[in-house]
Amino acid sequence: MTRIITSFSQVSDRYEAAFVDLWGCVHDGVRALPEAVSALQAYRAQGGVVVLVTNSPRARSGVEKQLDLFGVPRDAWDSIATSGDSARAAMFRGVVGRKVWFIGEARDTRFFDPIHIVEDPVEIEQVPLEDAEGIVCTGPFDPLADPATMRPQFLYAKTRGMKFLCANPDIVVDRGETREWCAGALARLYTEMGGESLYFGKPHPPIYDLARRRLAQVRPGIPDSAIIAIGDGIHTDIQGAMGEDIDSLFISGGLAAGETRTAHQPDAAALEAFLQKEMSSPTYTIGKLR
Repeated sequence: MTRIITSFSQVSDRYEAAFVDLWGCVHDGVRALPEAVSALQAYRAQGGVVVLVTNSPRARSGVEKQLDLFGVPRDAWDSIATSGDSARAAMFRGVVGRKVWFIGEARDTRFFDPIHIVEDPVEIEQVPLEDAEGIVCTGPFDPLADPATMRPQFLYAKTRGMKFLCANPDIVVDRGETREWCAGALARLYTEMGGESLYFGKPHPPIYDLARRRLAQVRPGIPDSAIIAIGDGIHTDIQGAMGEDIDSLFISGGLAAGETRTAHQPDAAALEAFLQKEMSSPTYTIGKLR
């Protein structure tokens, strides 16, 4: 059974490093969450290392700029591991072919910028669906549209045997008060229709391998037993932590605020019912990162 805590500082001295989700934990898609920022600054002040582990399809440099825009100070974190970096490396290794159909918003086309961590990268060409060998998705064309609108294109792609590279396994995010669909919702639909989807963010191993490499650059030798994962995604942050056998802190006031009846803190009975339904066992739970 998860232990409900009132502040990260209650347990933070047990861990040398934290893998911290961003959206819903450190910011709300519009601005920084002050209590979360203070908690991370305090953790770093006592010697902890903070690696921000995000399912953003952007490169690390793009996430850094976004954090500056949202008002997340640089002294609240040490390094960043993004689903985008992990997925881009795979794309340039040719996992979905050379000619790809791109699904995403115009702002995410920098996903195709050259990458320097892959030797002899494949030369990627964006083409119409009819000419593609595979699909690269950073998110829906319209994050407010029902993913089912993509069924005709996905049926065609599936019959052609195209692989679907998902740069962000999140299903939804809350941008302020607005819930938006993410690439993970499209990948899930493609898989349900019989297609093959490839994932590189939480809860899948590639992003944790990248997070450990980022951590080792800051402080080598930290074992998994001294790492805690923090996030509000029960199927991403918490499932990923469980799969990696590291402790976790579930932020119940994010995506699952309604199900867990979280205002300041979760309702214990509602939280337990939610975790049983989702077959999840976070080490700790708190309403908001503070």
